[in-house]
Amino acid sequence: CSSAPMAPLSQRRLRLPPRRAPLPPRRGRARAGLMIVNHLKSQGLFDQFRRDCLADVDTKPAYQNLRQRVDNFVSNHLATHTWSPHLNKNQLRNNIRQQVLKSGMLESGIDRIISQVVDPKINHTFRPQVEKAVHEFLATLNHKEEAGPSTSPSEEKADASVTVQDSSSYLECW
Repeated sequence: CSSAPMAPLSQRRLRLPPRRAPLPPRRGRARAGLMIVNHLKSQGLFDQFRRDCLADVDTKPAYQNLRQRVDNFVSNHLATHTWSPHLNKNQLRNNIRQQVLKSGMLESGIDRIISQVVDPKINHTFRPQVEKAVHEFLATLNHKEEAGPSTSPSEEKADASVTVQDSSSYLECW
């Protein structure tokens, strides 16, 4: 055990696990990623995930705690002001909004909400649906590739291989 002080978190290097397969050029990965994301959007998966999370959020203690903290913060802030017909409500509202943001309670509260609502759904709900949609998307790409000859088959096959490799690396990140 050394007594040397630890470097700040921003200066520490993260050790990442080795990649399983070499990734294609960056441009191909980005293009494949966009194609997959657009396919997921067109299937309505992101909307479904959003609805699932929103339906669940107000029952969680982290949300109720954050709501209570914000309500108390706003009430205490408003208690310091005297109402008058000349009170600039927009300025007061913006001031409260800035104070809430500066306090950091939203960031920490949202992190807790995510850990209670989103994190439990990732492996059991979201990941299987995303994997299924990606496999369906890749099957349609392969079907299109087999269905008709293109003017440059080698280029099309390269694009398909980029997509296959990229999708597996994206799924590993999930």
